Amino acid sequence: MYNCTARRPRSAVAAVAAVSLMAVVAGCGRGEQSSGDKNKDDVRIAIVTRNFTNPYWAALRDGALAEGKKQGVKVEVQAGASETDSTGENAKLSTLAKQNYNCFGVVPVNATNVITPLVPVARKKIPILNLDTRIDPKASKKAGVSYASFIGSDNLSAGQKAGKALLKRMGGKGEVAILQGIAGEQNGINRQKGFSQEVDGKLKIVAAQPADYDQAKAQTVTESILKAHPKITGIFAANDTMGLGAAQAVRNAGLTDKVSIISVDGITAALKAVKAGKLSGTISQYPYAEGKLAVQACINQIRHKTVPKRIVAPIALIDSSNADKALRSFPQPFEPFANPLASAGK
Repeated sequence: MYNCTARRPRSAVAAVAAVSLMAVVAGCGRGEQSSGDKNKDDVRIAIVTRNFTNPYWAALRDGALAEGKKQGVKVEVQAGASETDSTGENAKLSTLAKQNYNCFGVVPVNATNVITPLVPVARKKIPILNLDTRIDPKASKKAGVSYASFIGSDNLSAGQKAGKALLKRMGGKGEVAILQGIAGEQNGINRQKGFSQEVDGKLKIVAAQPADYDQAKAQTVTESILKAHPKITGIFAANDTMGLGAAQAVRNAGLTDKVSIISVDGITAALKAVKAGKLSGTISQYPYAEGKLAVQACINQIRHKTVPKRIVAPIALIDSSNADKALRSFPQPFEPFANPLASAGK
């Protein structure tokens, strides 16, 4: 199970990130609530994410439920039907907002879709955690919605790590394509930005097209890119499902040994593909840990204990050298991670 030394790797970088997080810890308890600790029966946590079809969000759900069971508190996790189902996600959130939950964790589809259904939650002075993907702060403030903490990976750094890994695979030169996520979605934007910064002046980006974090769509997009740019020797996919779609297109074209692919997330299928040599690597982000951290942060909020305003979940490159180790540990991380909520929650 999760202990203070086992979550979201980054080797030495994880330790540095953890120290930084501890320094940033600041009280953000909501003084409007009555004082005094809540017992376990009084802790009721609702978490809403995009969907459970994507293994990444399923892992976040599983982490939250596991931590709820461990802590002996009620945790409900719901989701929309797809990565882009903002209507379905909002409906789930609106229903939960009418029920007796005293902390919410939310992964938005885009920067603004969940703000309106969160308004009644904010009016009740119930703590809200923004998970994984940033919700627009200006639009939120205008609507009277604020967030106790943001819990998620550093996606700019994930893109940079991917760029560094692909540069090494490609010998520091060549043509590369980028498979983007959902248009306008901030995580994908940050990953592309970090990647582009890392390879600037070294690799030539000849194509950048959205594939909506969808495997089948990514395969189709990659097939078109390979035909238009036959000299490509590298692909960066903003998530693993798109990376797997790209890998299939590359295999179908007989280019597995010529085109390197790096993606982001660290889901089981991607780890297996790395082990099998179908993917060159994945930047693992550990959503299971994110789900557990969300529950821990909610418990702290309900009990008026401190929570950092920003909790950075560590990341790590998984390639052929450590794919086996990552698979054996999944969904837990395979390297130490200092949990910034551990001491605050006691």
